[in-house]
Amino acid sequence: MNILRSLLILSASILSISVHAERVKDVSVVEGVRSNQLIGYGLVVGLPGTGEQSRFTEQSFKAMLGSFGITMPGNLRPKIKNVAAVAVHADLPPFVKPGQSIDVTVSSIGSAGSLRGGTLLQTFLKGVDGNVYAIAQGSMIVGGLGAEGLDGSRVVINTPTVGRIPNGGMVERAIKSPFTQGDHITFNLNRPDFTTAKRLADTINELVGPNSASALDAASVRVIAPRDPAQRVAYLSTLENLEFKPADTSAKIIVNSRTGTIVIGKDVKLQPAAITHGGLTVTIAEQTNVSQPQPLTQGDTVVTRQSIVDVDQDDSRAFVFDPGSSLDDLVRAINAVGAAPGDLMAILEALKEAGAIHGQLVVI
Repeated sequence: MNILRSLLILSASILSISVHAERVKDVSVVEGVRSNQLIGYGLVVGLPGTGEQSRFTEQSFKAMLGSFGITMPGNLRPKIKNVAAVAVHADLPPFVKPGQSIDVTVSSIGSAGSLRGGTLLQTFLKGVDGNVYAIAQGSMIVGGLGAEGLDGSRVVINTPTVGRIPNGGMVERAIKSPFTQGDHITFNLNRPDFTTAKRLADTINELVGPNSASALDAASVRVIAPRDPAQRVAYLSTLENLEFKPADTSAKIIVNSRTGTIVIGKDVKLQPAAITHGGLTVTIAEQTNVSQPQPLTQGDTVVTRQSIVDVDQDDSRAFVFDPGSSLDDLVRAINAVGAAPGDLMAILEALKEAGAIHGQLVVI
């Protein structure tokens, strides 16, 4: 195929790109190439007395014994302290085939104290369509630890009620991927941007040919692709390693109000503004005084309260920004007045309220 031959010949010329260039595979994903979530319900056995005694656990335990031909009387409540009901979930990667293994996560859904030392019995993992795609079973790895004393005191380290089984799920059914269908493949950008989408389409067109790629919107770029699966794999292998320069991020200031962390983008600009920064400390203390009567005066003891108010105001400082001041100017000025993180957040919010910041202020 001419398109494929041209790509293979020209793929060696892709390396001479600028330092800030990124590969297509690092900024986008191929539409239809995705993982799928699986979930199931099962039993964990072999726990060292840290299981649970609940109605649904008993029902599940009886159903499990019934599958092996063991019938228990309906009025009999088994004392099971070594069994726990759990939810099992996993991600089914794209293109995985029957017979391959996947990791599974096991979480207690009852009152079990810990899953440490337990073994998951055969559990069917279903997709959103209700079909079984994998079967999970095996011994769990639990990173948490819990200990409880007779007086009710308890120590818990991490989470002892969640465990993992590496390669504990066996894939039984493959999910058909739309990757080999149609005459196009679509790249979806991880961070939608009109400029980035246009640059990606232009880069592919320069290599493959005019009108081979087109930007559908700010997030998607559609590319003509061969139908033959082998050629399509080679074709995509070349495209995903193309390097191009994505658009710069928008001017933005991110403020984390919980930790006081502030991140300011390099494109943030300031309009003319004057800021005064000062500290005002008000201290209010309550003092209790006791007044005792003189001897033989038959007076009463009186308790009086005295409030002490102290006001301490630091010298205020002011600085002025010229039009188009940059991030460096802002940081240098704030450091000069010795502003704390809390003061810096207040300054940024005041600048934004006054319309003196060219950029978006985001508080998380």
